[in-house]
Amino acid sequence: MAYHAEISRSNPACILFLIDQSGSMADPWSGGREKNKSDELALIINRLLRELCISSARAEGVRDYFNVGVIGYGSQVGPAFSGPLAGREMVPISEVALSPDRVEDIIKKTEDGAGGIVDQTIRLPIWFDPVSSGGTPMCQALGHAYSITERWLAKNQNSFPPIVINITDGESTDGDPVAAASRIRELANNDGNVLLFNIHISAQGGEPEMFPDDEQQLRDEFARTLFLMSSPLPESMIAQARREGFKVSGSSRGFVFNSDIIGVIRFLEIGTKPSNLR
Repeated sequence: MAYHAEISRSNPACILFLIDQSGSMADPWSGGREKNKSDELALIINRLLRELCISSARAEGVRDYFNVGVIGYGSQVGPAFSGPLAGREMVPISEVALSPDRVEDIIKKTEDGAGGIVDQTIRLPIWFDPVSSGGTPMCQALGHAYSITERWLAKNQNSFPPIVINITDGESTDGDPVAAASRIRELANNDGNVLLFNIHISAQGGEPEMFPDDEQQLRDEFARTLFLMSSPLPESMIAQARREGFKVSGSSRGFVFNSDIIGVIRFLEIGTKPSNLR
């Protein structure tokens, strides 16, 4: 069965983030947040990179269970790591752990267990900085992701398939991204096809949708496009989503529309933590 390969140092997993860095990402995140979308998203990505480092840590050090890449697209398309990793497309998680640009005191929003959100100060390594400039060349970004994952698959035929996570707040400005997304999802190794997940931070408003299973649930036209571009959730991720309290079906896709910060973090945690890590 697909998506059952154990994740190990000999068979690592690949996680590639595509981050919208267009000018509109300077706009505020919905829900009365003080920070803009670009700043909030940088915080989320840095927090998730930290969690991947922690989950890969063992007594002797950080094991290379993951290869990680961050590609930005806005006024330009390319690797978006800051500091020592700048210019790198795909980096073993042990190198990520050792090479932050800096460490900062960050206010972390976390659930208080009673339905509210509280602030917590943490020391957070910074690998990725906010950028907001230019258009939204999503087709070019997806083409870049295709090349990266194709090269990775050629060397990792027995690994868990790559997970590509595209996060955007607007429509593509360089053409229809559907065909480019389809090409990525058609890439495969012995354990299944590449997984393409999408997060849409819409400026149009609307009720949040997590892991929908029908495009008709979505009123936003481009949200429906991103939904169709997204891969169905593998069984292991469906089970994990249900354990986290999400209502999902066997047809649910890896797509989120207009969620708040906590929802996006929970989506990313489910999508980047396969249950077969050893």
